[in-house]
Amino acid sequence: MLGTGLLALTLAVTPPQDTLPVVTLEQALEAAVGLDPNYVQAVGQLETAEWGRRAAKLSLFTPTVTATANYAKFSTSQFNIGIGAAAAASGSYALTASYTLFNGGTNWQTSRRLGELLEVAQAGELGQRFLTALETERDYYDVLGARELLDVARQRHTRATAQLELARARVTSGATVQSDSLQILLEVQRAEIEMLGREAALTVSRLQLGRRVGAGGPVDAASLGEVVTDPLPLSLGEAVQLAVSQGPAWRSARANERAAEASLSAQRGSYLPTISLTGGLSAFDQKFFPTATTRRSIGVNLSWALWDGGRREVAVEQLSAARNVARAIRGDLERAARRDVTEAYTGNQVAARTMVLARSGVAVATEVLRVQEARYRAGASTVLELLDAQTQLVQAQADLVQARYQVRLTRTALEAILGHRFASAPTPSQP
Repeated sequence: MLGTGLLALTLAVTPPQDTLPVVTLEQALEAAVGLDPNYVQAVGQLETAEWGRRAAKLSLFTPTVTATANYAKFSTSQFNIGIGAAAAASGSYALTASYTLFNGGTNWQTSRRLGELLEVAQAGELGQRFLTALETERDYYDVLGARELLDVARQRHTRATAQLELARARVTSGATVQSDSLQILLEVQRAEIEMLGREAALTVSRLQLGRRVGAGGPVDAASLGEVVTDPLPLSLGEAVQLAVSQGPAWRSARANERAAEASLSAQRGSYLPTISLTGGLSAFDQKFFPTATTRRSIGVNLSWALWDGGRREVAVEQLSAARNVARAIRGDLERAARRDVTEAYTGNQVAARTMVLARSGVAVATEVLRVQEARYRAGASTVLELLDAQTQLVQAQADLVQARYQVRLTRTALEAILGHRFASAPTPSQP
């Protein structure tokens, strides 16, 4: 009675399903990709890298330009270059420009490094978009799975209640002992407890999905069609090649190695002289807007740091070590490609086969329970055998629910590794 009361209270305070907003998987993916902090950060890094690359390209072909203006009042008159006589005030402005003609290739290598960092940012944005999609699908399937598991628990409770009525009738007729009805009463109570747990899990999963899509409360997930266990659209070998060629992790590793090489080359360029072309326009007067004297200049500057206390040598060694680390990371990822892709690829195959077996298991368990109920009704079976058949069916149904969504998740996990969406999967759009 206590368990029944708790169940009634839980159902009373749980919002009815039809009052909740419902989202489809495509809607959830579209909403989540613009709300995930990690993805927003990845987009920010990409935008920063794009501007860094633009600035580096502009620096190759445009000079640096600086404008200055000065005006001062003096307590004692001083010689003013603008008017060629003493004056109590001085005004001047200057416009200077400088363009580097040669600096050992440092500017070119810096532009190259920023281009590779842009590639790193692009790979990071792509990878994070797929990870966000994976987490969104996980939350979405958690809602669907929790809802189906709640249905399994309710079916268990319904069957146990019917079995309890049958057992009591048999006890009343003297066909069995009272312990049979007590055993099934325990099963009814266990079913009620499971329903409470499944209700709580469903509520939490709906709140998590609501958080994922930016809602202020729980959100329900629209049902999906039956899972199709078609083979993946590419072979294992093709998946490995695709991962190495365009997988976000591998793209990022290769770009990081090239960026490290460019940084090292840029630092080595500091051993060579720097040649700059300069130009300037200046005006002097005793007014704030000087007009008395105007001068123009153009020149060439050469600077050569012959020795800086060994700081260049230390920087070269540090960058060389960073380049070697980046190269080792890239090599290790490429060697691990077959292992990582195989794990995800075969994981999907195992999940698909598990789902097929789970469907068969539900059919077998359903038939076993039907036979045991008939035998118990006829007095040819014990209550323990009946309860065991009931437990096997509940477990088989739960296994099928988990297997069904595991197939989808393993497929999405493989797509995240490859950085490629298969045709039949919903595509997470960019905000």
